[in-house]
Amino acid sequence: MKKITSTPALAMVLAMAMFITVGTGCKRKKEVEDPKPAGEVLINEYCTGDSYMSDNKTFRAAATGESQSRETAKKISRSNAEDEIARTISATLQAVTDNYVNSTKFNNKEEVTETFNNLARTVVDQQLRGAITICDKLTQKPNGNYVSYIAIELSGEDIASAYNEGLQKDEKIKADYNYEKFKETFEAEMEKLGNQ
Repeated sequence: MKKITSTPALAMVLAMAMFITVGTGCKRKKEVEDPKPAGEVLINEYCTGDSYMSDNKTFRAAATGESQSRETAKKISRSNAEDEIARTISATLQAVTDNYVNSTKFNNKEEVTETFNNLARTVVDQQLRGAITICDKLTQKPNGNYVSYIAIELSGEDIASAYNEGLQKDEKIKADYNYEKFKETFEAEMEKLGNQ
Protein backbone atom coordinates (compact mmCIF):
# COMPACT_ATOMS: atom_id res chain seq x y z
CA MET A 1 0.00 0.00 0.00
CA LYS A 2 1.29 3.43 -0.96
CA LYS A 3 1.63 6.06 1.78
CA ILE A 4 0.42 9.58 1.20
CA THR A 5 3.18 11.81 2.41
CA SER A 6 2.59 15.18 0.78
CA THR A 7 0.60 17.79 2.70
CA PRO A 8 -1.50 18.93 -0.31
CA ALA A 9 -2.49 15.33 -1.07
CA LEU A 10 -3.42 14.75 2.59
CA ALA A 11 -5.45 17.95 2.64
CA MET A 12 -7.23 16.84 -0.54
CA VAL A 13 -8.13 13.44 0.98
CA LEU A 14 -9.43 15.10 4.18
CA ALA A 15 -11.47 17.61 2.17
CA MET A 16 -13.04 14.79 0.12
CA ALA A 17 -13.89 12.87 3.31
CA MET A 18 -15.52 15.97 4.83
CA PHE A 19 -17.48 16.62 1.64
CA ILE A 20 -18.81 13.06 1.60
CA THR A 21 -19.73 13.22 5.32
CA VAL A 22 -21.46 16.60 5.01
CA GLY A 23 -23.21 15.59 1.80
CA THR A 24 -24.48 12.38 3.37
CA GLY A 25 -25.54 14.24 6.54
CA CYS A 26 -27.57 16.77 4.55
CA LYS A 27 -29.21 14.02 2.56
CA ARG A 28 -30.21 12.19 5.73
CA LYS A 29 -31.65 15.37 7.21
CA LYS A 30 -33.93 15.81 4.22
CA GLU A 31 -35.19 12.26 4.63
CA VAL A 32 -36.08 12.95 8.29
CA GLU A 33 -38.28 15.97 7.51
CA ASP A 34 -42.00 15.27 7.89
CA PRO A 35 -43.68 14.89 4.54
CA LYS A 36 -46.93 16.78 4.06
CA PRO A 37 -49.81 14.34 4.66
CA ALA A 38 -51.81 13.65 1.51
CA GLY A 39 -54.84 15.87 1.10
CA GLU A 40 -53.87 18.35 3.83
CA VAL A 41 -53.14 22.01 3.25
CA LEU A 42 -50.82 24.07 5.46
CA ILE A 43 -52.67 27.00 6.99
CA ASN A 44 -50.82 30.16 7.93
CA GLU A 45 -52.64 32.01 10.68
CA TYR A 46 -52.02 35.67 11.35
CA CYS A 47 -51.47 37.17 14.80
CA THR A 48 -50.38 33.90 16.41
CA GLY A 49 -47.15 32.47 17.71
CA ASP A 50 -44.82 33.06 20.64
CA SER A 51 -44.79 36.86 20.32
CA TYR A 52 -48.57 36.91 20.76
CA MET A 53 -48.69 34.78 23.92
CA SER A 54 -48.85 36.04 27.50
CA ASP A 55 -45.56 36.32 29.32
CA ASN A 56 -44.40 37.37 32.79
CA LYS A 57 -45.04 41.08 32.06
CA THR A 58 -48.01 41.15 29.71
CA PHE A 59 -51.36 39.48 29.23
CA ARG A 60 -52.05 38.71 25.55
CA ALA A 61 -54.79 37.01 23.55
CA ALA A 62 -55.33 36.28 19.87
CA ALA A 63 -58.61 35.47 18.15
CA THR A 64 -60.43 35.38 14.83
CA GLY A 65 -63.87 36.33 13.64
CA GLU A 66 -65.65 35.56 10.39
CA SER A 67 -68.63 37.25 8.81
CA GLN A 68 -70.08 38.40 5.50
CA SER A 69 -69.71 41.91 6.91
CA ARG A 70 -66.21 43.30 7.25
CA GLU A 71 -67.02 45.29 10.41
CA THR A 72 -68.87 42.40 12.01
CA ALA A 73 -65.86 40.12 11.45
CA LYS A 74 -63.68 42.71 13.21
CA LYS A 75 -66.12 43.04 16.11
CA ILE A 76 -66.32 39.27 16.54
CA SER A 77 -62.53 38.86 16.60
CA ARG A 78 -62.13 41.74 19.09
CA SER A 79 -64.85 40.33 21.33
CA ASN A 80 -63.31 36.85 21.20
CA ALA A 81 -59.86 38.24 22.06
CA GLU A 82 -61.27 40.28 24.96
CA ASP A 83 -63.08 37.20 26.30
CA GLU A 84 -59.86 35.18 26.12
CA ILE A 85 -57.69 37.82 27.81
CA ALA A 86 -60.37 38.39 30.48
CA ARG A 87 -60.37 34.65 31.30
CA THR A 88 -56.57 34.63 31.58
CA ILE A 89 -56.49 37.72 33.80
CA SER A 90 -59.34 36.42 35.96
CA ALA A 91 -57.64 33.06 36.44
CA THR A 92 -54.38 34.78 37.37
CA LEU A 93 -56.09 37.14 39.82
CA GLN A 94 -57.99 34.19 41.33
CA ALA A 95 -54.69 32.40 41.96
CA VAL A 96 -53.19 35.59 43.42
CA THR A 97 -56.24 36.01 45.67
CA ASP A 98 -56.13 32.42 46.90
CA ASN A 99 -52.40 32.52 47.59
CA TYR A 100 -52.39 35.99 49.10
CA VAL A 101 -55.44 35.62 51.35
CA ASN A 102 -54.32 32.19 52.60
CA SER A 103 -50.89 33.56 53.51
CA THR A 104 -52.23 36.52 55.54
CA LYS A 105 -53.94 37.00 58.89
CA PHE A 106 -57.35 38.18 57.72
CA ASN A 107 -60.02 37.17 60.25
CA ASN A 108 -62.82 36.31 57.84
CA LYS A 109 -61.00 34.82 54.84
CA GLU A 110 -64.21 33.93 53.00
CA GLU A 111 -65.48 37.51 53.09
CA VAL A 112 -62.07 38.90 52.10
CA THR A 113 -61.81 36.43 49.21
CA GLU A 114 -65.24 37.49 47.95
CA THR A 115 -64.18 41.15 48.11
CA PHE A 116 -60.99 40.38 46.16
CA ASN A 117 -62.97 38.44 43.53
CA ASN A 118 -65.56 41.20 43.08
CA LEU A 119 -62.79 43.72 42.68
CA ALA A 120 -61.03 41.47 40.14
CA ARG A 121 -64.15 41.43 37.94
CA THR A 122 -64.39 45.23 38.10
CA VAL A 123 -60.71 45.71 37.30
CA VAL A 124 -60.85 43.33 34.34
CA ASP A 125 -63.92 45.07 32.89
CA GLN A 126 -62.32 48.52 33.28
CA GLN A 127 -58.91 47.54 31.95
CA LEU A 128 -60.25 45.74 28.85
CA ARG A 129 -61.21 49.10 27.40
CA GLY A 130 -57.52 49.99 27.34
CA ALA A 131 -56.32 46.80 25.64
CA ILE A 132 -53.79 47.59 22.93
CA THR A 133 -54.08 45.94 19.52
CA ILE A 134 -50.69 44.44 18.63
CA CYS A 135 -51.77 42.66 15.43
CA ASP A 136 -54.73 43.23 13.15
CA LYS A 137 -55.19 41.48 9.78
CA LEU A 138 -58.22 41.13 7.55
CA THR A 139 -58.62 38.58 4.76
CA GLN A 140 -61.44 37.66 2.42
CA LYS A 141 -62.36 34.11 1.47
CA PRO A 142 -63.38 33.10 -2.07
CA ASN A 143 -67.02 32.93 -0.86
CA GLY A 144 -66.86 36.64 0.07
CA ASN A 145 -66.69 36.19 3.86
CA TYR A 146 -64.22 38.33 5.76
CA VAL A 147 -61.90 36.82 8.36
CA SER A 148 -60.47 39.16 10.98
CA TYR A 149 -57.36 38.16 12.93
CA ILE A 150 -56.45 40.16 16.01
CA ALA A 151 -54.11 40.03 18.98
CA ILE A 152 -54.42 42.35 21.99
CA GLU A 153 -52.41 42.92 25.14
CA LEU A 154 -52.65 44.47 28.59
CA SER A 155 -49.77 45.27 30.90
CA GLY A 156 -49.59 43.04 33.96
CA GLU A 157 -48.26 45.99 35.92
CA ASP A 158 -51.31 48.10 34.98
CA ILE A 159 -53.63 45.30 36.11
CA ALA A 160 -51.77 44.94 39.41
CA SER A 161 -51.84 48.72 39.99
CA ALA A 162 -55.58 48.99 39.33
CA TYR A 163 -56.24 46.00 41.58
CA ASN A 164 -54.03 47.49 44.31
CA GLU A 165 -55.83 50.85 44.15
CA GLY A 166 -59.17 49.12 44.61
CA LEU A 167 -57.91 47.06 47.54
CA GLN A 168 -56.54 50.12 49.32
CA LYS A 169 -59.97 51.77 49.16
CA ASP A 170 -61.72 48.88 50.89
CA GLU A 171 -62.01 49.53 54.64
CA LYS A 172 -62.35 45.83 55.56
CA ILE A 173 -59.08 44.97 53.86
CA LYS A 174 -57.08 48.16 54.33
CA ALA A 175 -55.90 47.47 57.89
CA ASP A 176 -54.36 44.07 57.11
CA TYR A 177 -53.40 44.67 53.48
CA ASN A 178 -49.69 44.44 52.59
CA TYR A 179 -48.94 45.74 49.09
CA GLU A 180 -45.42 44.30 48.93
CA LYS A 181 -46.67 40.82 49.79
CA PHE A 182 -49.52 41.21 47.29
CA LYS A 183 -47.11 42.37 44.56
CA GLU A 184 -44.77 39.45 45.27
CA THR A 185 -47.70 37.02 44.97
CA PHE A 186 -48.86 38.67 41.74
CA GLU A 187 -45.38 38.55 40.18
CA ALA A 188 -45.05 34.86 41.09
CA GLU A 189 -48.30 34.12 39.21
CA MET A 190 -47.15 36.20 36.23
CA GLU A 191 -43.92 34.22 36.16
CA LYS A 192 -45.94 30.99 35.94
CA LEU A 193 -47.94 32.49 33.09
CA GLY A 194 -44.74 33.33 31.21
CA ASN A 195 -43.45 29.76 31.57
CA GLN A 196 -46.48 28.09 29.98
